Amino acid sequence: MYTLLFIIAAYLIGSVSFGILTSKVFGLGDPRTYGSNNPGATNVLRSGNKTAAALTLLGDGFKGWLAVWLTQRFGPQFGLGDGAVALAAVAVFLGHLWPVFFRFAGGKGVATLLGILIGINPWLGLATIGTWLIIAYAFRYSSLAALIASIFAPFFYTLLEGPDMILLAIVVMSALLIYRHAKNIGNLLAGKESRIGAKKNGGKAV
Repeated sequence: MYTLLFIIAAYLIGSVSFGILTSKVFGLGDPRTYGSNNPGATNVLRSGNKTAAALTLLGDGFKGWLAVWLTQRFGPQFGLGDGAVALAAVAVFLGHLWPVFFRFAGGKGVATLLGILIGINPWLGLATIGTWLIIAYAFRYSSLAALIASIFAPFFYTLLEGPDMILLAIVVMSALLIYRHAKNIGNLLAGKESRIGAKKNGGKAV
């Protein structure tokens, strides 16, 4: 019963879409209506508002961290361990992908996954973020950076902690992230993927 409560709470936390909320606050268009149609930081950046994009990134990352932290902090009081942390991590990630508050039209999970990984192990999060930054800087494709970072995340965790339930959760989330990037993968292969900083109107990079 307690595990279920933590899972529900994590899913509801994940369902808060900071890309949509931030865009409303700044008077921007709904990020689901332009660019990649994704309410994530990279797509919000296409609006030209860097502050809104940064807040989206921080918010989506924070909620992933928060769900893991709450389970780690309060779960043991109810006899919950790594299994509950793993389930809460997947739940908050699913909430971001399919948010109940926004008709199940969510993002692709990059920032939220990074927040989750930081919550699980700060070194794991830093290693994954470092991988994203290296690929993004080298190729200027946010989607490519996210795909490669998500593939490496389970390997980083195995090196740090070894195989367990949380590793399985990371594998599941990485697979879902790759699935959500199916269109981006097609665009990358066709040479049509937008580079980081491209505006929604096709103008020069910001």
